[in-house]
Amino acid sequence: MFNTFIVEPMINALLMFYDLLGNNYVLAIAVFTIVIRLITLPLNLRQQKSMQKTQEMQPQIQAIQKKYKDNPARMQEEFKKIGYNPTESVMGCLPLLIQMPILFGLYRAIIVTLGSTPQSLFELTQSVYPFIDLTPLLPVANKFLWLNLGQPDPFFVLPVLVFATMWLQQKLMTPQTQTDKNKKGKDDNPAAAMSKSMQTTMPLMFGFFSLSFPSGLSIYFVLANVIGIGQGYYTRHLTKNEKEKSQAKKSSLPPPSSADKAIAETTGSKTVSKSGNSSGKSSSKGSTKKSKSRRRRKSARR
Repeated sequence: MFNTFIVEPMINALLMFYDLLGNNYVLAIAVFTIVIRLITLPLNLRQQKSMQKTQEMQPQIQAIQKKYKDNPARMQEEFKKIGYNPTESVMGCLPLLIQMPILFGLYRAIIVTLGSTPQSLFELTQSVYPFIDLTPLLPVANKFLWLNLGQPDPFFVLPVLVFATMWLQQKLMTPQTQTDKNKKGKDDNPAAAMSKSMQTTMPLMFGFFSLSFPSGLSIYFVLANVIGIGQGYYTRHLTKNEKEKSQAKKSSLPPPSSADKAIAETTGSKTVSKSGNSSGKSSSKGSTKKSKSRRRRKSARR
């Protein structure tokens, strides 16, 4: 099942790109990376918008967390009222998790297409679709600069690039969240703290894995991260422009006219005068009642 729906399509896609691009395997990986990023683009954009919404709600979220820190049930109710779901704060890793099947499939596809052993060649012939003529493509060129694309980078340049580009991509694609710290120096917002820690943990993990990845797979990750960096810059620029436009609309609202001010002042003075008259009438009525009662007492004494 995994080979049929993931590995074999990747093998055939790489071979088709390899054939169309002048038998250049690195260019084939680059085009393959662009196709994968285009397929996952809607998910990435949706995830970024969700995280941006969560960032804008942070003042409300932190106020609710402080107010109901001893009442988790009430806290969840208040979160629902403002439309906040705590699980959305840790969704920054979702695109990376979705790439796991792609990682395993591409790892296998590179091993099969670049393999030189009889077993790998036999597996390649069994995986290629009938409409692809494999004869002029073999052997697949596996050399690029100092790299053997089917083997790990001996100088550890690619693992460092995988870590650096993935860290920058995570930083750009994850909105900055404001976290308050308690007296012990720990973040009071666990979701934001987890998202912040994952920005370093995931790049470290993939950089470590790249030490044993084939160089072709590491090149895929570097190119995918570079595209993600460009996407992060574009999204931040777009968000900044939207905020500036909304602020400009608020500032462009016309101030209240002099006529409106005069109407407000007159209505205010009328309400004051009415209240004053009513209080005066009540006080005069009270004084007349008191005087009448005094006269009755005096007449009774006489």
